[in-house]
Amino acid sequence: MKNLLALLTVLLCVTAFNAQQTEVSSMKYEDLEKRIQKENDKLLVVNFWATTCAPCVKELPDFMEINHKLKDNPKFKMILVSLDRLVDKERVIKFIKNKNLTAEVILLDDIKRMNTWIPRFEKNWDGNIPVTIFYKNGQKVHFNDGEMSKEDLEKTINDNLQ
Repeated sequence: MKNLLALLTVLLCVTAFNAQQTEVSSMKYEDLEKRIQKENDKLLVVNFWATTCAPCVKELPDFMEINHKLKDNPKFKMILVSLDRLVDKERVIKFIKNKNLTAEVILLDDIKRMNTWIPRFEKNWDGNIPVTIFYKNGQKVHFNDGEMSKEDLEKTINDNLQ
C-alpha cells in the first residue's frame, strides 16, 4: 500500500510539473517572424508582455484560462512573447512557474532593434505593452493595443476560430 501511495504521489508531481510551461526559448525578431509564419493553418494569438508590466501580468490569468479551454483544438495556438531582457531569463522562468503559464513562452532577444521590428508587426504600435496580435492562416486579422479584457479576448478568438 505504501508503494502504491508513493507511486501515485510521484505520478501526480510529474503530471503537475509537465502541465507548466518551464522552457523559454529566446530568439531574434526574424526567428519569431518565421515561428509565426509556421503556424499558418490556425488562429494564432501572440501576446507581447513583460514581467515588469502590471497590465500585462493582470491579463495573463484570462489568457491562460482561455488557452486551457482551447488546448486540444488543433486550429488554435497561443504564444506569449516576453520583452524582458535576456539576462533576466531565470526570473522569467520563475515567473512562469509561479503564475502557472501553460502557453508557449518566447523571450525576444532583440530589444536594441525595437524601432526596427515593432512597425513590422503593426505600423500603429507605439511600443507600449501589453499588445496582442491575432493571425488567422498566417494573416494578421486583429491588433489590440493595451490590456485586453477576457470578454474581448474570447470574442476575438470566437470570431476568428471558425
